[in-house]
Amino acid sequence: MKTALITGGSRGIGAACVKTFCNAGYGVCFLYHFNEEAALRVRADTGAIPIRCNVADPEDVRRAMAEVKKHLPHIDVLVNNAGIASSGLLTDVTDAEWRQLVDVNLSGCFYLCRETLPGMISRREGSIVNISSIWGQVGASCEAAYSAVKAGIIGLTKALAKEAGPSHVRVNCVAPGVIRTDMLSCYTDDDLSALAEETSLGRLGTPEDVARAVLWLSSSDAAFITGEVLGVNGGFW
Repeated sequence: MKTALITGGSRGIGAACVKTFCNAGYGVCFLYHFNEEAALRVRADTGAIPIRCNVADPEDVRRAMAEVKKHLPHIDVLVNNAGIASSGLLTDVTDAEWRQLVDVNLSGCFYLCRETLPGMISRREGSIVNISSIWGQVGASCEAAYSAVKAGIIGLTKALAKEAGPSHVRVNCVAPGVIRTDMLSCYTDDDLSALAEETSLGRLGTPEDVARAVLWLSSSDAAFITGEVLGVNGGFW
């Protein structure tokens, strides 16, 4: 049985990834931080194993990975999805807000890759899929800090693909566009309608749209693809 570890798996894109990988026959563990109730719902729906972890804390990541090893013999696929959003003028972003964005979105991805890669390299196989954002590709006004850390994920993906490629480990990135998740909760219905109109396909994306792309990049159908950024954005630019 193929296995997957998915971060931020209790809601949104992460929960959709958990369900999609479980439905594809993977053994799945997922990390979550605060929302135990949501994590238990995902477990009840899928059978996946939830493990509490603050991905921004390298020591907690090490502890969680030791727990993962009790449930999975190895990790075939790592999906780095855990992340937080931020909006506002760059001049209004506090030091603490900036550090949190970097720690959760970028450092968390780095820590999980660092912990997972040795096993993949020793087996000479594995796939890592990092979740960035369209704003990491093109930037967004009033989301400069968020755009910067999501661009960092793209840089990490491309560099690590070159580093891990000789060991037959693939590293790719998915850059979602406007996706219906909790991150859109601050938008009005009119705002969401306007965003849908700006999207070529005339609708907003769903977590399942992203999860299917992540599964495909992780599969043998994408065996010769690494270092790529796959936009799942419905034509929103």
